[in-house]
Amino acid sequence: VFNSPMFVKPCVVDVAIKLLRPTNWVFLDGREHVDYRKGLNGLFTRQALEAYLPGQEEVYDKYFAKFVEISKNGDPKTGVPFMVTFRELMCAVSCRTFVGHYMSDAAVKKIADDYWMITAALELVNFPIIIPFTKTWYGKKAADMVLKEFSKCAAKCKARMAAGGDVTCIMDAWVKNMQDSKKYNDKIAKGVPVDPEEKPNPLVREFSDFEVSQTVFTFLFASQDATSSACTWLFQIMADRPEILDRVRAENLAARNNDPNVRFSMDLLENLPYTRAVVKETLRYRPPVIMVPYVVKKPFPVTPTYTAPKGSMIIPSVWPALHDAEAYPDPDSFDPERWITGTAEQQSKNWLVFGTGPHYCLGQTYAQLNLIGMIGKASLGLDWAHRETGTSEDIEVFACLFPKVNPHPPPSSLPFCPFFFFLTWSTKNRKGLG
Repeated sequence: VFNSPMFVKPCVVDVAIKLLRPTNWVFLDGREHVDYRKGLNGLFTRQALEAYLPGQEEVYDKYFAKFVEISKNGDPKTGVPFMVTFRELMCAVSCRTFVGHYMSDAAVKKIADDYWMITAALELVNFPIIIPFTKTWYGKKAADMVLKEFSKCAAKCKARMAAGGDVTCIMDAWVKNMQDSKKYNDKIAKGVPVDPEEKPNPLVREFSDFEVSQTVFTFLFASQDATSSACTWLFQIMADRPEILDRVRAENLAARNNDPNVRFSMDLLENLPYTRAVVKETLRYRPPVIMVPYVVKKPFPVTPTYTAPKGSMIIPSVWPALHDAEAYPDPDSFDPERWITGTAEQQSKNWLVFGTGPHYCLGQTYAQLNLIGMIGKASLGLDWAHRETGTSEDIEVFACLFPKVNPHPPPSSLPFCPFFFFLTWSTKNRKGLG
């Protein structure tokens, strides 16, 4: 299904078009979609990803210190619910990566809190129209707020980059590419000789503030729930398997020559094989997104005996591929070693965490490096413990997979949040944080 663009295209619930807007690039298909993606590929190169690292680490410094303060104010016997805080952390990291310091901390907090309503509005079973005070209505209001904030960021970014600002976030890189492309096109139009090496790659058109906002919103749409899921599972799994946490900690300290204050770099993050294995095994063991709906554009021969009719929906699941015993022996066990001494790295056809085909996730390298940096830094600056509930490693689904806990009433400020996660934190005998 993923590799059959002639027959299918990704689809979402009807209300998604109202939230993301009909003109959003994610609803493009065929050549239009391919061409638009080409203009975004440069935002995720190794050089580009390196430019975003300082902003990401700045967020982790702030939130890890906040984690300690939260724990100090909690009950050490029962632990503290951290699921909502993890979600805020990942929203803050995403916003800093996407729009840098153009957005205030208060706006980031508002988006993190309200994004639950966007997720709830996009559930498969929901009102197809927006009726006041329903999930879709609250979701539309939240989406409008996010788009407005990102539009304001785009305007600030264009002014700063026109004045010669450095690239510190994805929006900077994209706007710089637009402005460089315009300068090049203006010279060509005037007949000014231009060195071929001056031609931007890719050459892109100018996008309005709202168009930029829509695209950045899709990055948040793709990352917020998925990274919140991965973050939660990573912290829980490592707390419940302290030997893995110890090994991650040792590897990260050694990679920094025993100085825990060494800052992120691509060279550092790319040379943490065990930490990388833990992240990849977490994404395999508990993949954030397990189903991706597609709509059939024309009769699609799925098997020799069945053809899906035009207009029907096909929803492939990545779970069976990621828990295939032939590809991943003992698939229901959490085993990072399979990525080091085993054959897991060779199972490219089964590694569907980020999709495959023309709609694969643009940010897959960024997402994995972000998680590697996060958990490695946490291991050096923090100790944490998880209060198991008996069902903690079971699965609860809210757009993505989360740990299941015993029922608790959701916090009043997050009416669609059914998940709690309990941790205690300390900075015992750690340097650099706290």
